Amino acid sequence: MRLDYPSNVKVIRVPCTGKVDVQHMLRAFEKGADGVCAIGCLEGDCHFNSGNLRARKRVEQVQKILDTIGIGGERAQMYNLSSAEAPLFVKHTQNMYEKIKELGPNPLKLAKAKAA
Repeated sequence: MRLDYPSNVKVIRVPCTGKVDVQHMLRAFEKGADGVCAIGCLEGDCHFNSGNLRARKRVEQVQKILDTIGIGGERAQMYNLSSAEAPLFVKHTQNMYEKIKELGPNPLKLAKAKAA
């Protein structure tokens, strides 16, 4: 089964979403990403015990930081799904893509373009 998600979505695989740090997500914004979406296993079903719960807390921290600096916390999201739910993965990426399209480009990217 071939499922299509927006071509400008970059998937970065990690062994567990618990390995994704606040710095990783903020660095993505710094480098020009318009949004960051962490997709982990179902809550309570993490192979590494509580990695997805750590990831959720980190995404919430990033949301607060983005709100504080004026970029908008809704640009960072966390979703939970099973590896067998490929259509749901596509749905989440498409929803995130639409949300980011509504919000427009990352304000940091715009500021860097003006400064150049």
